[in-house]
This record gives sequence, C-alpha cells and structure tokens, in this order.
Amino acid sequence: MKYSIFATIFTYEIDNMIKHVVLFKLKDFESAEAKADKLNEIKTALEGLLGKISELKTIIVGINCNENESFDFALETTFESMEAMDVYAKHPLHVAIVTDIIKPVAESRACVDYQL
Repeated sequence: MKYSIFATIFTYEIDNMIKHVVLFKLKDFESAEAKADKLNEIKTALEGLLGKISELKTIIVGINCNENESFDFALETTFESMEAMDVYAKHPLHVAIVTDIIKPVAESRACVDYQL
C-alpha cells in the first residue's frame, strides 16, 4: 500500500505550548484496501484542518506501519494553550471529522496532553 505523505513545519516559541497526542484503533474492515482507504481519508481530512483553525499550530497524522502494534494511526497536534486546544476540539470543522469520519469506525482511543 502506498500512502501520501504531507508535512508542514512551522516555527513557534515552544515554551508552555501544549502537545496533544491521540492514538486510534479502528474496527475491523472487510478488506485491507478498505481500511487503507479509510485511513487515508482520515489523514487527509485531519491534515486539512491546518490553516482553517487558527488555534491549531501543527498537525501530523501518522498511519501505523507495524502490524504487530494495536493502534492504526496517531494524531499529534500543537497548541499555544489548553484553551486553544479546547477551541480546536469544539470547532465545527473538527467536530464534523470526528463525528462523520472517525467515530463510525473507531474501536478505541488513547490520549495524552502535555506541556512543552
């Protein structure tokens, strides 16, 4: 399987910034191709939020390449504050992706937020 690679790097003062890391495991799919298609759809949708939600400073979506691990993809984002992360979490564009694309296929989620 080939996956598109998208990376955008911005330079920010990192003191006191918040890193938000989320791991997702998806439900079973009828085929590996269907799962790969959904993972690419999620990746494209989430990475498309950069520049649309001003509070979102960086975003990386990584699709797991190690079949021995249980999570299917990781989301890593950076915000200037917990308040900015809360704005992102409640933003209609983010909520739509979570509600319409991720939740229907998500089996489990793990998250950590930490200060840089």
